[in-house]
Amino acid sequence: MSMPPTKKHLSVVLPTFNERDNIGPLLEKLNNLYTAYDVEVIVVDDDSTDGTAKAVKAIAHKDSRVRLIRRLGRSGLASAIKEGLLAATGDLAAVMDSDGQHEPEAVFKALELLQEQKLDLVAGSRFLQESEIHGLSHRRTGGSSIANRFARLSLPKRYSHITDYMSGFFVIDVEACLPSICRVDVNGFKFLYELLSISNGNLQVAEVPLTFQPRSYGKSKLDIAILWDFAISLIHTLVFRVLPRRAISFGLVGSGGVLVQLATTEILMAILNQTFQQALPFAVVTAATSNYLINNALTFRSQRLSGKALLKGLIKFLLVASLPVIANVGLATTFYNLVSPNPFIAQMAGIIVVFVWNYAASSRFVWNSP
Repeated sequence: MSMPPTKKHLSVVLPTFNERDNIGPLLEKLNNLYTAYDVEVIVVDDDSTDGTAKAVKAIAHKDSRVRLIRRLGRSGLASAIKEGLLAATGDLAAVMDSDGQHEPEAVFKALELLQEQKLDLVAGSRFLQESEIHGLSHRRTGGSSIANRFARLSLPKRYSHITDYMSGFFVIDVEACLPSICRVDVNGFKFLYELLSISNGNLQVAEVPLTFQPRSYGKSKLDIAILWDFAISLIHTLVFRVLPRRAISFGLVGSGGVLVQLATTEILMAILNQTFQQALPFAVVTAATSNYLINNALTFRSQRLSGKALLKGLIKFLLVASLPVIANVGLATTFYNLVSPNPFIAQMAGIIVVFVWNYAASSRFVWNSP
């Protein structure tokens, strides 16, 4: 008597943040996978405030195939996906959004293609000819298309056939992808993009079309911080990951601070008739404050300060920056007096000298980040 074929072990990773009303219906739809695979479902929740974790616990009490990882003190989509995949025990793994926009039926198609063609990864695409997009504005769809064009230019040519590098839906052969997964930067933009970038073109990748559904409940998580992450990810990839992501972000914010300082100096000198020496200290402090607030919102948002902590952080930031601020003012003034009476060149000399100190010291003492 022949033994029935052993089912493949499949791990489904679902990152969640405030998806209480969506997670139950999604888990019910995943039941269809149980007939074909030995399934575990790993819900990675970023300490939702709407009761998502409680809802998942109630389901897990009735169904031992559902596991909950509740994260405190850490957050982020890429980080949640990585943690879920590292906790997975399956030979195969599927990652999908928990808001109901990815149809569970697409998991079957992706897994079938993965195994038939012995691939390492199959992504779900919103932009193949057979794909359908419902519930996304033309602006969002157009924005994703532009982001995909930039992503294609920054990734290995072997992945140039991919149409949706921003997809949150993919299935993988865990053993083949695990070395790259371990190296993914959890502060990155989209996990799939980061995984492809890290892999250096070594993965066999294909796509299946998605029927992208409108969100049933809740609001999209897309905001300016996510767009900022995408810009940082592109630069990070283009410089071959030599510079830390946060250093790139800190530098871009600092570039904005340069404009703030130059503009403030010009306004004070032109409108209020202050001398360069009088205008410079106020301009430097104004730029430092601007840099602090933007870095708090973007560069260090996982350790973002608010309320009284935001004010205390500003004081710390200005204290940490006091030495370079003095150096900035002193060097710029000396340069202006002895080398060139050009306010722009004089200020740039001071700004360049103090950048490294500001990044290293403020990371450690203000946001307590290495």
